Amino acid sequence: MVDITHKNTTLRTAVAQAIVKVSKPETIEAIQNDTVPKGNVFAMSKAAGLLGVKRTPDILPDCHPLPIEYTGVAYEINGLEITVLFTVKTIYKTGVEVEAMHGASVVALNMYDMLKPIDKGIEIHHIKLLNKKGGKSDFKNRFRTDITAAVIVCSDTISGGHKEDKAGKAIIEKLKICGVQTEAYEIIPDVLEVIQNKAKQYQEQGVDLIIYTGGTGLSARDVTPEALGPLLDRRIPGIEEAIRSYGQDRTPYSMLSRSVAGTIKNTLVLALPGSTNGAGESMDAIFPSVLHIFGILRGARHD
Repeated sequence: MVDITHKNTTLRTAVAQAIVKVSKPETIEAIQNDTVPKGNVFAMSKAAGLLGVKRTPDILPDCHPLPIEYTGVAYEINGLEITVLFTVKTIYKTGVEVEAMHGASVVALNMYDMLKPIDKGIEIHHIKLLNKKGGKSDFKNRFRTDITAAVIVCSDTISGGHKEDKAGKAIIEKLKICGVQTEAYEIIPDVLEVIQNKAKQYQEQGVDLIIYTGGTGLSARDVTPEALGPLLDRRIPGIEEAIRSYGQDRTPYSMLSRSVAGTIKNTLVLALPGSTNGAGESMDAIFPSVLHIFGILRGARHD
């Protein structure tokens, strides 16, 4: 199955349909009057759909087992056609589109089974996804597409030429995927004044996003939070908490990281861990949804 361990848990919703077409008005009347010999068609078919949707990963090998936290079944009658609307919700890392379509299919098939003794001309049509919500695609930045960034690697070892940078390059790649242009990429030593000067420099140049990687640990040379703290107009604890919470689910040492998020005027400043995994996971935790901030800083509404 596809690896979804890097994904965030969000509310996922999907609505699918299936259309059951009968061949004569008498069949519709039997359904409405509850005179179908096999029982109440709508109630029984709904129950079949509820059972079926929970068995989706047992039938489709690439579907991830996931908690089904809401299922809704609705029917619309239009002439000889009955539209089945099947809604599925979960709070999880992956969507429920296939589950919704599977549920709609099972409902339609159960209707077919119950109605075939009284109608030999039943057809099932148009099993399809109507809409879905949730996941990163629904939280992409809707306000600006011209966001610029500076990526700064804080490391005595890397700046001294003793080790190759991988974390900074991983951040740049993540930014590229999110449509953010990296205008500057620098490697500097773990020196408080140098770290502060770079923040001031890029903020004055109008760079929207400054990302530091490294210097957020607890060693004597880890001073990035101390350097940035006095410069920030406002801290954003929610971003910091999201980074650590996401990381803690993947390694027990994330609680030791001192990641920082805040603003200097309209520039967002982030300080992320210096390890490649730590930097990459931090980016996964907050991007692309964090880009929403640039619209808010300029007065846009959250909705």
